[in-house]
Amino acid sequence: MISSITLRRVLPHVFRGSEKEAPVKDSQIWVNEEVSFKRPGYYIIEAESGTGKSSLCAYLYGSRRDYDGEILFDGESVRHFSISRWCDLRCRSLAYLPQEMRLFPELTVMENIRIKNRLTDYKSEKEISDMLTRLEIDNKADITAGRLSVGQQQRVAIIRALCQPFDFLLIDEPVSHLDARNNQAVAALIDEEARAREASVIATSVGNKITLPEFTLLKL
Repeated sequence: MISSITLRRVLPHVFRGSEKEAPVKDSQIWVNEEVSFKRPGYYIIEAESGTGKSSLCAYLYGSRRDYDGEILFDGESVRHFSISRWCDLRCRSLAYLPQEMRLFPELTVMENIRIKNRLTDYKSEKEISDMLTRLEIDNKADITAGRLSVGQQQRVAIIRALCQPFDFLLIDEPVSHLDARNNQAVAALIDEEARAREASVIATSVGNKITLPEFTLLKL
């Protein structure tokens, strides 16, 4: 279980020597002495394109290490975590929806979701079906993901991300392809799942923010 994530003077290598540029100068996260995300809670990180929001999610998920400074989980630096420890964290504590979604286009909607769910058997088939219905894509369950619109794929990827235990849910531009109604439906589902687990949500946004309640807004 992870109760807090702390960043201490974290700076992507690509921004080294660029202190006068907007991504560093105006950021509430990069090169800050200390920034903490605690659970439960909701955090929206607002960022322009190219300022490092996807990089931040990858750093927190452990899939990239090209940064200066420290990232700590409950006060422990993640720098020397083993592969097996990261694998366990990604199954039990960290859920991640990347901006590119990473669905398998040749597999059906249900097959894409089941691949994730089989790791922990966290959700029943009925629970998955209910989520598909809530996001109005239950009629797409047996259609290959490659035949869906980008907005439909985004909703599938969101459901897949929720099919595991988590203390922190990392979502990179989760509603960038959704209209206001689907934004609200997705936000309500994420809110319900996060509250049930007493978890935190860290969401990035360029402009179309997910409508989470009582969130902390940070600039990147």
